[in-house]
Amino acid sequence: MPSESDKWGWKHVSVFGGFDKGSGTKRWKCNHCNLRYNGSYSRVRAHLLGFTGVGVKSCPAIDRSLREAFQILEEERVARKKKRPSGGSGKPSKRIRTSQPSLPCVWKTVTKEDVDDVVARFFYAEGLNINVVSSPYFHEMTKAIAAFGPGYEPPSIEKLSDSFLSKEKARMERAMALIRESWPHTACTILCVNCLNGTLGCFCINIFISSPRGLMFLKTVDINEGDGADNVFTNVLSDAIMEVGPTNVLQIISHLGPVSESVELLILSKVPHIFWSPCATHSIRMLMEDIAEIDWIKPTVLCAKGIEQCILTYQRSSLSVFTQNLKENFDPLSAKFAPSYCLVRKIFELKHALEQVVVSEEWKQWKLTVAENIINIEDAILGHDFWDRAQLLLQLFEPFMRSLSTLNIEKAVMGDVYCWRFQALEAVRSRGIDDIALNQLEILIESRWDMLFSPLHAAGYILNPRYFGRGQTKDKTVMRGWKATLERYECDSASRRILREELSSYCRLDGALGEEDAVDCRDKMDPVAWWENFGFETPHLQTLAIKILSQVSSIAMCQDSWEDNDFPCRETANRLGVQRAEDLVFVRNNLKLRGLRHGNLGSPSGQRNGNSSSPSGVETWDFAPIDQTKGIVNINKV
Repeated sequence: MPSESDKWGWKHVSVFGGFDKGSGTKRWKCNHCNLRYNGSYSRVRAHLLGFTGVGVKSCPAIDRSLREAFQILEEERVARKKKRPSGGSGKPSKRIRTSQPSLPCVWKTVTKEDVDDVVARFFYAEGLNINVVSSPYFHEMTKAIAAFGPGYEPPSIEKLSDSFLSKEKARMERAMALIRESWPHTACTILCVNCLNGTLGCFCINIFISSPRGLMFLKTVDINEGDGADNVFTNVLSDAIMEVGPTNVLQIISHLGPVSESVELLILSKVPHIFWSPCATHSIRMLMEDIAEIDWIKPTVLCAKGIEQCILTYQRSSLSVFTQNLKENFDPLSAKFAPSYCLVRKIFELKHALEQVVVSEEWKQWKLTVAENIINIEDAILGHDFWDRAQLLLQLFEPFMRSLSTLNIEKAVMGDVYCWRFQALEAVRSRGIDDIALNQLEILIESRWDMLFSPLHAAGYILNPRYFGRGQTKDKTVMRGWKATLERYECDSASRRILREELSSYCRLDGALGEEDAVDCRDKMDPVAWWENFGFETPHLQTLAIKILSQVSSIAMCQDSWEDNDFPCRETANRLGVQRAEDLVFVRNNLKLRGLRHGNLGSPSGQRNGNSSSPSGVETWDFAPIDQTKGIVNINKV
């Protein structure tokens, strides 16, 4: 009879005793989920392996990788049991833990600190990115190895680059098939994210597919700048559209500079119904900087710059606490999104500290050594005018900053951009700004809108039930976008007439659209779900609304994660050959996206902070990259 020490499951439960002396029936509690049971080892094994029908539940705290490791342990136990002589009465040989001669650890008395030292030594010796320890897959791996126990041998390089890679790719493609099934219903957006590859002297374009079911990576291509680059990218993008299905693609979002313009014309000549939309994050940042140049706003920004430069000069000769505060409030990532806003916000949040500095004896002594006259800086800090204008600017930009925070996550927000635009204007009206200044701001936004934003935003603003009844049909900018949407989406005039008639039914609340539940759920349900439930009497408009409201508006959700292209396995990938390397890129990036989607990266810098209140009561938003993992593997397909 096998000894209890051979039954690996006892290591994962806490035993409180047996019912009868020598009996295999015991009272025990699972160390993973804390559920308590009475029973023999067969129940322990069933609980950990997920078996049913033996009086215990499957352990809910064990993930797939750990359960697979337990299965391996069970198979080994059964194999050892079969090899053991049936009549033997000797004790089973004790498994001896051994260590590699090169590793100065005695595994028999190993501690967690010993293991941590070995793990750290591995990262340092191989020059690996230590951010890998934040990866959910790293933790899955270590748990599985720990569950297996001593004697585990990792797969060979050959297996990792061949059979295991093929298996993981097949597993990933099965998961992707569920996403693909949703595209005919919700449509999807192709995202083109580019970054400069200094090593190869070209730029890399990564192609993603976004839909409500999930974001997936499709392919990557390195393109040499110069003659023929437009045609190469056009062919790659055309192949991507055909792979996804032309009828499934509603829009393409890219931020590729001059390349984007020529490629757009070539693509639209082949598939004229697809929208080529600017990245909303980039457009909002440009619009904010345009607003910062308005003659009644620019002096506030220039004054903030003057204060900053003066304080930077002062801090070089001072070791005061204020110097540290200034540095702590300097956020280069936020400045990257909206430099004018972030500069004014930084100065505004230091208002009280600045006031204390300019009246201090240290400041007065330092001022005597400065050649230039800084009386204007002191007046601005100690007066009220600059702070009032700074607060107005922050309130004006706050809706746009909120939009940037929302656009940087995987979320469909079609129509919200228009709402933020009106909130910004309302913030100015509430401060009693004169009509001339307000009109100047409105003209600037309207003149830049069609160039910076897709007409889908206007259609989304009309069709998003949360914004019903806000006078969209009377706003010429909104209706111009709606008209452009219909003309691009539907080439047949009769079909466009049906859509316009159904829009009128929606605005009049005809039939099910005006029922009590439909009205009550406008701002309580997801917009797509609302149309699925209440839009059945206007089927053409329902289809269009579901597709538009299912789309994202920005590439920012994945741009930060892929902008650094110095991934350590580039050389390994290049040695694998084109097909194997493509498989490696496909698997690696989709695994990364799955980790991002489930929020398992665990790094504080990998999470967006919510809004917090500044001393002024102005809501502020902090930004951080989604993931700090370095780069991706690229395939040169030119």
